[in-house]
Amino acid sequence: MRKIYITTLLAGALFFVSCNQSTKQVKFESKWPSSVTRTWIGPEYWANRLQDWQIHDEKLECVVAAADRNVNILTRQLGKQKGSFAMSVIVGGAVADAQKKGKNWAGFRIGIKGQFNDYRDSAIYGKGMNAGITMAGRLFIDQQSKDDPVIHKIDKTGIRIELVAEPAGDTYKVLLKAVNPQSGELLATLEKGQVPAESLTGNIALVSDFPQKQDLADGICTWFQDWKISGSKIEVHDNQTFGPILFSQYTLSRGILKMTAQMPPIGNKDAQTVALQVLKENGKGWKTIQEAKIDAMARTATFRIENWDAGKNTPYRLAYNLLGTGDKTKEYEWRGTIRKEPLDKDEIVVAAFTGNNDLGFPNNDLVKNVKYHNPDFLFFSGDQIYERVGGYGTQRAPLDKATLDYLRKWYLYGWAYRDILKDRPAVSIPDDHDVYHGNVWGAGGKEASHTGDSQDQQDSGGYIMPAAWVNMVQRTQTSHLPASWDPTPVKQGIGVYYCEINYGGISFAVIEDRKWKSAPKALLPEANIRNGWARNRKFNAAKEADVPGAVLLGERQLHFLHEWADNWDENTWMKVVLSQTIFANVATLPEEEATSDAVVPKLRVLKRGEYPPNDIPVADMDSDGWPQIGRNNAIREMRRAFALHIAGDQHLGSTIQYGVDDWRDAGYAFCVPAISNIWPRRWFPKNPGRNRKPGAPKYTGDFLDGFGNHVTVYAVSNPVFTGEKPATLYDRATGYGIVRFNRTSRNIVIECWPRESDPTKPDAQEYPGWPIKIGQADNYGRKAFGYLPTIKIAGISNPVVQVIDEKSGESIYTLRIRGNSFMPKVFENGSYTVRVGKETGKNMKSIKGLLVDETKEKTVTIKVNE
Repeated sequence: MRKIYITTLLAGALFFVSCNQSTKQVKFESKWPSSVTRTWIGPEYWANRLQDWQIHDEKLECVVAAADRNVNILTRQLGKQKGSFAMSVIVGGAVADAQKKGKNWAGFRIGIKGQFNDYRDSAIYGKGMNAGITMAGRLFIDQQSKDDPVIHKIDKTGIRIELVAEPAGDTYKVLLKAVNPQSGELLATLEKGQVPAESLTGNIALVSDFPQKQDLADGICTWFQDWKISGSKIEVHDNQTFGPILFSQYTLSRGILKMTAQMPPIGNKDAQTVALQVLKENGKGWKTIQEAKIDAMARTATFRIENWDAGKNTPYRLAYNLLGTGDKTKEYEWRGTIRKEPLDKDEIVVAAFTGNNDLGFPNNDLVKNVKYHNPDFLFFSGDQIYERVGGYGTQRAPLDKATLDYLRKWYLYGWAYRDILKDRPAVSIPDDHDVYHGNVWGAGGKEASHTGDSQDQQDSGGYIMPAAWVNMVQRTQTSHLPASWDPTPVKQGIGVYYCEINYGGISFAVIEDRKWKSAPKALLPEANIRNGWARNRKFNAAKEADVPGAVLLGERQLHFLHEWADNWDENTWMKVVLSQTIFANVATLPEEEATSDAVVPKLRVLKRGEYPPNDIPVADMDSDGWPQIGRNNAIREMRRAFALHIAGDQHLGSTIQYGVDDWRDAGYAFCVPAISNIWPRRWFPKNPGRNRKPGAPKYTGDFLDGFGNHVTVYAVSNPVFTGEKPATLYDRATGYGIVRFNRTSRNIVIECWPRESDPTKPDAQEYPGWPIKIGQADNYGRKAFGYLPTIKIAGISNPVVQVIDEKSGESIYTLRIRGNSFMPKVFENGSYTVRVGKETGKNMKSIKGLLVDETKEKTVTIKVNE
């Protein structure tokens, strides 16, 4: 057995473990700055909760008396190797008054392990062994006991607790000491033997655990100072820091780069700007191309660079100077690459996600699989956070604490995905849970009622949280998007972010399908709405819910979609709409339960091949199947662009085709499955779909959803029993979507990947029914009344063709065709103008007075200059 010597000197002296010379020693000392007060502790630490801790006057302070507040060190872990280790820290605050009763305590947690064998998971939800001092002045290891030694006198300057563990055969002996930090007097000791070696692997943390009510002096519950860690069992992982530049997101569109650096809550004496740098031309060193101020609430720094050279890969560096040890400034960096815009790639790959709950955090499996697909573009459709993410509930007030509460959850998103975000353009748009709603009907940005429970409040329409807080959330998620088509704020000064992104020749329309949406409760009083569900069983949503005044996207966004559908620049060859959710309600419930979705988490997960006997399509007004008029108007605009719709929110992966006046007369939509899922919806209608493909499941085919909308279902990722562990992650139809757009063929391949499937393996399987291959033209599925004469274009290949109804003066659709010949379809008899050009605009050539060619043999030639 190795010998261990413990040396305790006066305050500030070194505490260490000396082992055999052949054993590598590791030492760590916390050195928090004295001149700054800062909520964020530093890049080596993770605090639970963020808002409950601060550094001040060289101390780490817990500012609340509450259960299980802890700070994990990220760069040091207890390894599996056999060895010794020691820790010490001075602790003060409420525990300094050791004459009080109670089990509140402060001290260490060791051997912290989460579910997924990752230090980040362990830092959030890990469990470990506790050791420390209670409010009654008792030392304890593991479990508190009335037989534990008691310290009868603690100086107000605090007490040093020292923990040492050394091997004892196949187990460990753990020794805990309490020492007066001023005099070095030994106050008490406690020893625990036969501690399993497995209990001493994992994370290390400081803990302030005060579940019992406690009055605080000066707002400080517990403070820690001079934390030291040493020993041969300690592993060093200096690459596991997080911050001060936590992660980045960027977009590149029409030569304009937008990038947002996400920062932590820095102190007022810390630097207030972040620098964006690129490599110098000689490749030696970095040059700053722009500096950006950190937003005081969102803690974001956003850059906008015009005339970006999109023709090459550009390494970049975000740089920031932080006050640290000895109040000296240290420069930190975050590196990535702005990828060359894929204008010459034949296939553009989009990865799409929704429902980023933390059941599988940090999602290493998902990130690995997505990297294998090597997407060109990322889309996070909403619910990047949930109220429950990271534990500890939700703090909604006061505003500053509510902001930090959200940011901690948001940081988990970046911590999981930053390695794919740093090198790819990405869109993230907030949905209901991102703004602390179960459902949100934005109602043009109005303030929600604050009477009743949370469901009453959200049913009133508008936003429950303050407008400044909502804007903060939007800045964190959308400030790197291009400028909005019309940036005028909505009610309460809440900002908007709907916009167009043109990347790689694909034009993405990003829309907000929650912000203007009407709240159904006031519009449908007879339905007795609760949480978007009609509790009146006699209410027929398909016939009675489509009332005047109900809004989905609002006039501004419809106008945006109309202009976007018409405008094709010289690079654009495909159009895609990105939104929070799809414009249909693809969900069923047992008929007797169909007035609320509260039963969803309780439904038994079925085995493969099972089918429930009495599920019916439901009418959940949180879906964009309602309001029907708004839904149909949006789909009509989207099909004018031959656009695919990609969305999420429903937790249930599906590929459908919209119908407005009939089945299959509009475009396709892909709702991606949730990353992790606490609300496993399903689609098992008892009546089989009509016109489904031979051998296809009965849940495919033509249906009317619960609102009477025409919907054709091609594939659904219903939850099934997989046998994988944990079942809460794998049995709830989790995963992600991959969409491949082919520039030459204009084909679109839609892939829906289960979380448990490894795409690197040759036998990897997607969800049943996928992949699905469609052509771009399939997104305008409306049957033609007839066809105009074939237009043959000379002088240019793959031109933009626009068909205009001369009676109304409106364009019917616009499309970049393949080749030099096109037979335009029209939907009623009349006279038409066809415009042709390299891109939409005044330089297009027109052919007027075209009529339906019943013979389909006529040809018109038009010359267009390159």
